[in-house]
Amino acid sequence: MRVCLWRLSRIGRQWRASPRGRLSVAGVTLGRMSERITTDGHATASPPVDWDAQAAVFDDEPDHGLRDPLVRAAWAERLRGWLPARPADVLDLGCGTGSLSQLAAEQGHRVTGVDLSEAMIERARAKLAGRDAVFLPGDAARPPVGERRFDVVLVRHVLWALSDPAGALGHWRSLLRPSGRLVLVEGVWGTVTPVGIPTDRLLTLLTPLTEHIRVEHLSEDVRLWGKEVADERYAVVAGV
Repeated sequence: MRVCLWRLSRIGRQWRASPRGRLSVAGVTLGRMSERITTDGHATASPPVDWDAQAAVFDDEPDHGLRDPLVRAAWAERLRGWLPARPADVLDLGCGTGSLSQLAAEQGHRVTGVDLSEAMIERARAKLAGRDAVFLPGDAARPPVGERRFDVVLVRHVLWALSDPAGALGHWRSLLRPSGRLVLVEGVWGTVTPVGIPTDRLLTLLTPLTEHIRVEHLSEDVRLWGKEVADERYAVVAGV
C-alpha cells in the first residue's frame, strides 16, 4: 500500500506529496441516489436505488460483508492505522450493514452508525448486538446526532454520491472534537463515463477544513477487495 503525507499550503493551494514508504481498509450504503456525481463534480441523472431491497444481498460483495477472513483482516489492519490507538467515539456515516462499525467496535471504539436505509440499520444492529454501538436512521450528509461530538467521522464510498460534498465535509468537520479526524474512503469507478471523486478534488475540498492530511492508495491491495481492481481507490485521513 502506498502512503503519501500531504503538506498543505493555503496560499495558492499548492500540494506537495512526499512518499513515506509502504504500509500494509470499502462499500457502504450510498443512500437513495437520484443522481450520480461525475469526476468533474457535475451531477447526472441516475435511477434511484432501493437500498432497503438491497440489504439482503449487500454483504455478498467481499468488501461489504467482509466474510472472507483475508478481506476482513485487511480492513481491520487499515482501520487500526486510521483510528486512534485509544478507545474513541467513531461516527460511521453511510454505515450500511455495519461491517466497518463492527471492526471498529472490536478494536475497542464506541460506534454510532447512520444510514438512510432502515433495513441496513436493522442488519447493523443485529451484527453488533452486545457491542458498544448505536445505529440511527438518517441522512449521512446531516446525521441526526444532535449536539454530540466525535473523535472520528468515518465515511466510506458516500461523499462522491452527495449533491454537495463541500457542504457535507464542512458539517462533518463541525461534528469533530478538537484534534479529531475525518477518515474518508473514496474512488473513481468506470472508464467510459467515470463517476466518483478524484484524489485531487477531495484534497482541494479539505484544504480549508483540516490541518494535515494522509493519503493511502488502496487499488493495489487485492486483499481489500477480494479481487484485482483497476480503478482509483484511496483513503484520506485528515486531522483538524
